[in-house]
Amino acid sequence: MMTTQQGQSQEVVIAIDAMGGDHGPHVTVPAAVRILNENPNLNIILVGLQDAIEAELKTLHASPSPRLRVHHATEVVLMDESPQSAMKNKKDSSMRVAINMVKTGEAQACVSAGNTGALMATARFVLKTLPGIDRPAIASTLPSEKGSTFMLDLGANADCTAEHLYQFAIMGAMVVSCVSNKPNPTVGLLNIGSEDIKGNEVAKQAAELLRGSHLNFYGNVEGDDIFKGTTDVVVCDGFVGNVALKTTEGLAHMMGKFLTQEFKRNWLTKLMALGAFPVLKAFKKRLDPRRYNGASFLGLRGIVVKSHGGADSVGFYHAIHVAMEEAQSGILKRIQSQLEIEHLTTAEQP
Repeated sequence: MMTTQQGQSQEVVIAIDAMGGDHGPHVTVPAAVRILNENPNLNIILVGLQDAIEAELKTLHASPSPRLRVHHATEVVLMDESPQSAMKNKKDSSMRVAINMVKTGEAQACVSAGNTGALMATARFVLKTLPGIDRPAIASTLPSEKGSTFMLDLGANADCTAEHLYQFAIMGAMVVSCVSNKPNPTVGLLNIGSEDIKGNEVAKQAAELLRGSHLNFYGNVEGDDIFKGTTDVVVCDGFVGNVALKTTEGLAHMMGKFLTQEFKRNWLTKLMALGAFPVLKAFKKRLDPRRYNGASFLGLRGIVVKSHGGADSVGFYHAIHVAMEEAQSGILKRIQSQLEIEHLTTAEQP
């Protein structure tokens, strides 16, 4: 997980869609209370059905305060609801109200575990995209041998042009630069081979744009480079990115299941499991998907972070942490500045 090195003293307000996800306030409220207790410069607005939120606060022996406000919203976007229906028919949903707070400046970021399609559509409609960005991208960190790899797009854009991939690279590099305090992060373009001649025309054109940019472009990378940590940022279209992400989740689940089965095979392996318990515990913690929960919707005129719908309070806590880091880092200004530099360079080329 990335850690902010700058701006720790900056006060941040985060609006949380308390009703989103499979578990709603039972997950979102405990996570909010925990992170609030750990960060004195953080303020949280819990948006949703007031009675449900306050009932959950009561079970935690917590109550609303100047740093933990409850904002009533009368509607909830269902997990299987269409984006069009959510936007048209639920203008007072907890999701919509939380995003509106980012637009008005009442909050610096929004976090939701709700319906991904509805969240993206609503955020794009309310906040609009940054100048120079055609489409928002979903981005997140994945574990790697060197710590983590920042990857985008993870599902927002199934079909992309070379220019879209170029824009994704700019946004990804700026996030890593700001949040991980890496002045010149390396950027890799996901491809079927490392050679320049590999890939489809879109990938080849994107590589040309990246080679002519101010970014630290490493070149083409392959799927295994994501987990080797070959580059700080990996760029791809949303179709490939989402398949890679779901494949990773499935593989991690299978490995954990196989490991458990082998240690339970007989009395000897069970005895060995006791001896290996500290190692297994550390291994599980290192690959715990909850530590990497929280995908950023990059390219919008505001910070929106999506938590996995089935996340528990630990996972949602990490999603809030992602939003807090991005808000403290001034990422939106950095992306805009880099876009201006890149576009000026492009304009000057004959």
